[in-house]
Formats: sequence, structure tokens, C-alpha cells
Amino acid sequence: MCYIAAMIRIASLLLSLTLLSACGVSPSGQEGPRILAMGDSMMAWNSLAGQSIPDVVAKELGSPVVDRSVSGARMIYRLPISGAAGLSIPKQFRNEDWDWVILNGGGNDLLFGCICVQCDRRMDRLIAEDATSGAFPDLVAKLRQSGARVVILGYLRSPGRSSPIENCRDEGDALDARLAKLAEGDAGVTFVPAAGLVPDGDLSFHALDRIHPSPKASRIIGGLVAEVIRAETALQ
Repeated sequence: MCYIAAMIRIASLLLSLTLLSACGVSPSGQEGPRILAMGDSMMAWNSLAGQSIPDVVAKELGSPVVDRSVSGARMIYRLPISGAAGLSIPKQFRNEDWDWVILNGGGNDLLFGCICVQCDRRMDRLIAEDATSGAFPDLVAKLRQSGARVVILGYLRSPGRSSPIENCRDEGDALDARLAKLAEGDAGVTFVPAAGLVPDGDLSFHALDRIHPSPKASRIIGGLVAEVIRAETALQ
């Protein structure tokens, strides 16, 4: 069962790379928007080189982004690990008068919760088909009640060449469709998909593990997020 072995190796890699990102408070006295990033390794990847999605957004907008994303984090996380609250994406949020929250998640729930096979129950717990219930709608409602606008990121698809997450494509499509529906119901929520970003067989959008974004992918996705925030801020 080489696929299961690959999943175990991925789990070990993610746990070994789990780093609690900077947990600073909302910047004060700044002219630009106050922005928080929450999520898992897709958000956090390339942060050590200053090239993560939040890093790109900060550079594009000239405004600080507080990044609380953590590699290995899940939307639904109940393991009693001391000091690992950041592994629960909802617990990464503290209401500190944010203008914007950039959010991603769900990939680890599907990958490790059901190995991207027969994931209907897990998917419904993340977000129902009608997008009215589940961990995502609950968290987004909390973020919106705080006054923040929300940008939800869709998942980067595999390059289609020997990727350990190739089997997760259908689940990624289903999750994206539900997240898009969630965003459609609230003008303060924007969904930014990444499903069509990677040409088939193009490895330049991924790290060597063919799972996580390369600096190139983080730069493109971060640029798309910055465009949303810039455009919406100009309309206010």
C-alpha cells in the first residue's frame, strides 16, 4: 500500500514542519487595512524565506499582515495537544479589530480524516452542500460578526505528475464549490479559487514535495488576494 505509506510520510513531514507563526497584535497607527491570515501550510509555506502568501499580500499593499497560519492545521481539530492551539484554524482567530481576514483550510481534514476517499461525512462537517452549516460557515460567521471582511482561498491542485495528493482532486473540487456558494451569500466574503492555476504537468507551481506552493505560486495567489483587498478598500 504505497499510497498509505506516502500519506504517513506526509503526516510526519507536516508535523515536523509545524511552526507557530508570528502571533503579534493588530498593527496600530497604520494607514492601510489591518489584515490577519489564518490557515494551514498552503498559507504558511515559504514564510521562512519571506515569500508566503501573507508576505506577498503585505508587500503588495504596503500594509502589515499578521500571519497565524500553521502547517498541519485543520478546521476540525480536537486532539488535546498542549500548546498546539494553532493547529485548530478557528482558534487562530482573536478579535483584534481586523479589517480583513485571509482564510484557508480543509485540506488536512480531508487528507488525514478520510484520505480523500469516501469523504462525504467529513465534507459535510466542514461545510454542508448548501453552505449553511459546518465548520467553515460557523467560522466565517464569527469573522464577519467581528466586522472583518473575509477572503477564502481555494486549494492549489496537484501538478498531475506523481503527486501524493492527486487522489484529492475531486474532494478539492467539491470543497471549492461549497466555499464559492458560501461567499455568494455574503458581499463581505470573497472566494479566490486556485483550481485552474496549475497547467497539467507544470511543476513550477509546487515545492519539491509536489504538495505545497512554490514561491511562484504563493506570489500569484498572494497577488490575487491583494487585488481583492485593494479593490474592495477603494470602494469603501
